[in-house]
Amino acid sequence: MSRLDGIFAGLRAEGRTGLVTFTTAGDPDLERSAEVLRVLDRAGADVLEVGVPFSDPLADGPVIQRASERALAAGGTLATALDLVAGVRASVGAGIVLFTYANPVLRMGLTTFMARAADAGVDGVLVLDLPIEEADALRSAAAGAGIDPIFLLSPTTTEARIRRAAALGRGFLYGISRLGVTGARDTVAAGATEHAGRIRAVTDLPIALGFGISRPEHVAAVGRWADAAVVGSALVDVIARNASGDLAGEVERYVRWLRGAVPVRTRE
Repeated sequence: MSRLDGIFAGLRAEGRTGLVTFTTAGDPDLERSAEVLRVLDRAGADVLEVGVPFSDPLADGPVIQRASERALAAGGTLATALDLVAGVRASVGAGIVLFTYANPVLRMGLTTFMARAADAGVDGVLVLDLPIEEADALRSAAAGAGIDPIFLLSPTTTEARIRRAAALGRGFLYGISRLGVTGARDTVAAGATEHAGRIRAVTDLPIALGFGISRPEHVAAVGRWADAAVVGSALVDVIARNASGDLAGEVERYVRWLRGAVPVRTRE
């Protein structure tokens, strides 16, 4: 059983909705990025999704695009993202999933990448722009390294491709709750229930649902249809707004608020 298997089995046994958090490796810089990952773990995140900074993040909205720009300016690369994970792994109990585009992986080499990811303590890898039809090599390399390959499913993904992703995937499947790029929204997308149901109909793999989730009531709503909620842009915005202030404190307060543990002041 992988670490991710154990985490989601525990969530199901407890009847609790999991929380997956996304941050960009190296934002606002490598040292504080490591601090943020430790804080997220302490505040109750179940899985830490660590984004590799990339110059052309096509699926990301402006908040995460700017985070990539900050991380790249601070020297962020796929290699430094792996070093970041290696540096925090021993002190973090949450699962760690590396979120990347294909180009950095291809440049490093798939076999080398998976070996380095395994050495760093990465539990899962999601290559955002890799078509499922071309994912056999990724799946094979990941399995050989003991890493869970994770696949992204949109509301327009066909049933055949959902089945293919379920057959190749391990750990969990990542469902996008809406079309378009990442970004916080006021409400969870109306089609999220149907999308989660389409995935659930063909697989027992856990489902994490993301895109647009930013508030405790969003997490609660997602928990009615999926195993975990993914919070990205809203958290990255907290990091951006507090980079020169109490970064760790504000990140912890925000995540505990998502979990319903403490109140957070609303921005004026």
